[in-house]
Order: sequence, then C-alpha cells, then structure tokens
Amino acid sequence: MTRFRPCIDLHAGQVKQIVGGTLDSDNMGKLQTNFVSEKPAAHYAKLYKDNGLEGAHVIMLGPGNDEAAKQAIGAWPNGLQVGGGITDKNAAEWIEAGAEKVIVTSFLFPGGQFSQLRLDSILKVLGGDKEKLVIDLSCRRRGKGKWFVAMNKWQTITDMEVNEG
Repeated sequence: MTRFRPCIDLHAGQVKQIVGGTLDSDNMGKLQTNFVSEKPAAHYAKLYKDNGLEGAHVIMLGPGNDEAAKQAIGAWPNGLQVGGGITDKNAAEWIEAGAEKVIVTSFLFPGGQFSQLRLDSILKVLGGDKEKLVIDLSCRRRGKGKWFVAMNKWQTITDMEVNEG
C-alpha cells in the first residue's frame, strides 16, 4: 500500500519545492525550484491537519526557517515532525514547541561517518524516547546500483551504504 507523507520544505522562511540536489549552500545561484508558495507554512500544516494527513513533516533547509517552522507546528501541535539542523542541543526544544518527532541526519554523520555517540546523545535529550526520533537515511546513488546516505542538503555522501544486508 502506498502512503502519502506530506512535506513542508522551508527555505529562507518560504515554502518551496526544490529540485533535489540543487540546494548547494556554496552556490545558491544554482537553486532550482518547481514551486514557491505565497502562503505561509502554517497554511499547509492546517490543510494537512484538516485532511488527516498523518506523518507530515517540516524540513528547514538552511538558516532563516525557525519562525516559519514554529508557526507550522503551532498550527498542528503534535501532528508534524520537524527536521533540518536538529542536534542534541535543540531536539528537546522542538518537541517542547509542539513537534510530534524530530528528524535527524547530518548531526549523526560528523565528517561523513556515522557516530553512535551522537545518536546516543540525541536519544538522551529526548529522555530515551525512540518514538520521538526519526532517522532520515535519504540516499543518493553512487556507482552501479549502490546507495549511500546523503546529508547536508543532499550534497555530502556519507560512508553508510544502504543495502539489503
């Protein structure tokens, strides 16, 4: 069964649909979008809530998105997951602000290598509640048929291959 998981991608405080792989913080001139909304993130959060679209998430792509993300989770408290820049320093704050769960990737891969210590530290600040944590293992293809976890706005490929084994 296919399940729709709605997303609110935020870039510079606006809801945008960004073409994957074009969000390179070193060269913003290459950013490509399919859609830039005139409506705030909270509008989409309310829309998802009103239509019972569970599993929705807000992703903060770069700086300048905290306020829009807080407005979105305020429109649907405990109904939206939030990700983008989540660390052991701010994870609990996002849960307290109303996020259902926090989503983490880059924090877990310092230097592109998985860190169990960082996973343990983020779980600790969440009171050990694994239900409050989503680990995003979004991947990019490398080589023939190999997939590796990508971080830092999908620009950095980590050492973690995702495969059947």
